[in-house]
Amino acid sequence: MDRINDAAFVKHQYATAHNLNTRISIHDKYSTNKMGFGNWIVSNYKIDKGANVLEIGCGTGDMWKNREALIGGCSKLILSDFSEGMLSSARDNIGNHDNIEYRVLDIQEIPYHDAAFDVVIANMMLYHVPDIDKGLAEVRRVLRKDGHFYCATYGEHGIIEYLSKILFAYGVKDTVNKNFTLQNGYEILGKFFSKVEKLEYIDSLAVTNIDDMVDYIYSLSSMVSLSSVPRQEIRDILKNNTADNILNVPKEYGMFIAS
Repeated sequence: MDRINDAAFVKHQYATAHNLNTRISIHDKYSTNKMGFGNWIVSNYKIDKGANVLEIGCGTGDMWKNREALIGGCSKLILSDFSEGMLSSARDNIGNHDNIEYRVLDIQEIPYHDAAFDVVIANMMLYHVPDIDKGLAEVRRVLRKDGHFYCATYGEHGIIEYLSKILFAYGVKDTVNKNFTLQNGYEILGKFFSKVEKLEYIDSLAVTNIDDMVDYIYSLSSMVSLSSVPRQEIRDILKNNTADNILNVPKEYGMFIAS
């Protein structure tokens, strides 16, 4: 898929929150690490009182729900996304605050002056950026010299790799976008930041309702080969891979902190 078509595809995939909410819900229900990935990410933020914060790719804004103290401590919080539909969902989830601005923007052309922010956040989205070097150069430009850049991502040995193994007979392949992962993110960020730290989040899925996993699978853009396969067939395969009526699925997630 070329970069132009990929950008259009990503915009279509994230035009509304439906598919994203389907994927979020399975983590909420079945993750074995009960802290929650979002809570863990936020626990690693260092946001001083009065900070100017920019989040790129805020999605549905779930990370900021019920975090009034954190929001209130920011002098300015810009929540941005490539998709107007996502921003609409974020506004519904978080509401209006005097210090929050919702804005559609592209990480490759951030419309703010140099050193405008103390903190920049870009979680689970850098692998979608057509020119990641241009995007990271922009992040570095708008980040203050002593600021921090937080970017969560996935690894290359998680859910999709697992599903590609058990559904290989249906043409499912491991098509995980590897443009920015836990495996290569350190090197990529190192071109723009003098200090990079990688943190890993230990977790897996223990799925007890197979139908939820089927919904998750059909929400994935990489599962187009299953579009003509009866849902029951996929359900039966998943069921055959359970142990004690639990489908155990590996996960690989973490984040980088760059400064």
